Amino acid sequence: MNIAIRTSATILVSAGTASGGIGSVGESAAMVVRSSHVYPLQIEWGPHLAALVGILALALLSGVLIARNRFASHNALVADPKPRPEEFLTDREKVKQLVRENGGRMKQSKIVDSVDWSKAKVSRLLAELEDEGQITKFRLGRENLVCLPGHEPTASRTPEQPKSE
Repeated sequence: MNIAIRTSATILVSAGTASGGIGSVGESAAMVVRSSHVYPLQIEWGPHLAALVGILALALLSGVLIARNRFASHNALVADPKPRPEEFLTDREKVKQLVRENGGRMKQSKIVDSVDWSKAKVSRLLAELEDEGQITKFRLGRENLVCLPGHEPTASRTPEQPKSE
């Protein structure tokens, strides 16, 4: 087994910017001298180039995402310029609006199913509205019928007095 060992002298030469040096002011160069041949110092660009391409790709992607989000929020504002009225209703107003949308009458269990509140909260709100005279509750077996004024069932109304001549 023959092993050849070759040695070569490597000398790093730097051309400086001192007066009288090689090059003009502000230039500097690094060179490698190997066995009487002068080579410019070469940098391995593989990892640096990959990192640079990655950074540029991330910058481009973030620019696209920012532009998309700005246009999406602008289009959302243009599509629905008016705020929805149900967003600004109190709980009492929501219950009254729900009953109004269902013909002025609605079972209490249907109100509970329509809103995302507990049975106790709906019952408490209806009791407050009934005390204020804004709704009327009628017991139908095991259920309550909630009515707006003027929408009560005819059987629950008091008979009207005939007019006397």
